[in-house]
Amino acid sequence: MSEKLNLKEISDYSHCLQCPRKCGADRYSNQLGFCKEPADLRIAFAGLHFGEEPLITVGRGSGTIFFTGCTLRCAFCQNYQISQDGLGKSVSIEEFVKICQKLQAAGAENINLVTGSHHIPLIAQGLKAARAEGVTIPFCWNSSAYESVESLELLKGLVKVWLPDFKTLDNQLSKSLFAAQDYPQVAKAAIEWMIQNNPLEIQELDENEKLCEDPDKIKYEKMTSGVIVRHLALPGRFEDTANVLGWLKEKADSKACISLMNQYTPVPFEEDKNLLEKRKNALSVIENRLISKEEDADIQDLIEAYDFDFLFYQELSDDTSWLPDFTRKQPFSNKLAKPLWHCNHQID
Repeated sequence: MSEKLNLKEISDYSHCLQCPRKCGADRYSNQLGFCKEPADLRIAFAGLHFGEEPLITVGRGSGTIFFTGCTLRCAFCQNYQISQDGLGKSVSIEEFVKICQKLQAAGAENINLVTGSHHIPLIAQGLKAARAEGVTIPFCWNSSAYESVESLELLKGLVKVWLPDFKTLDNQLSKSLFAAQDYPQVAKAAIEWMIQNNPLEIQELDENEKLCEDPDKIKYEKMTSGVIVRHLALPGRFEDTANVLGWLKEKADSKACISLMNQYTPVPFEEDKNLLEKRKNALSVIENRLISKEEDADIQDLIEAYDFDFLFYQELSDDTSWLPDFTRKQPFSNKLAKPLWHCNHQID
């Protein structure tokens, strides 16, 4: 591991060392590093989302804020328009606070901060300002887990609920698919920090809180503190999922929830020929297709063998209509989300 950074070094956008890449870009001068983002806080979309884990969605939806840019370059990223292709708008801390207030006023169960690892100092500043301006619902950190422990310390005490990915333990797969050969080591350290600093607290709702417009969406519990570690099973990579679950059984069982996802979906990318060729080469290390019924059955056998205390698993589906398009005012289906703010569209 590299030397620990101090607060001044982490927060310095003129020589950016925020993420594990430590590229040293001068983001104040619009010198773009790996994340492709300047010093401005940029957001693409905010709205209520009803497709998160039940402990996060609860009854009224999670108040998601999707940030522009990313510290990884996942070849199959469903959010590529904002994570890699720059869709988004610069916002001030004051506007960020207003977005949080709008989500809370709309009934959001929490503020779900999606892919903000490259902007932790600014986001931390925004969260403090939001609390001072009356935002009381929990803040959730939704990330790839490719972030330094030193940066995560800036969120300590502000974020109570954590939704990290744990993509793989295979360094070569990380290099090919995510452009980060050190991903396994970095993610393990980040996830262990999250678990150690955020004990699992699940609140049972009282009768009044159980009421919502749609009885089918009533959830009886919600997470107020803790970690949900997500792992996406990749087609043709069963051993990889088995290895990840083995690590999670040792390090996270009974201390965190596990969310095992089988929703891998080939994305119909709309990019130039060179970018598409790079993606094709990166994706050659996996089978770029939906998870099969046979693989799903094997994964369920694996779940039964590990016997986690708390694990979510999706039903297998060949429905791909959930793939987002962030160029639209409503990037998702109306069933999956309710838009409240968009970088390119006015929403009343």
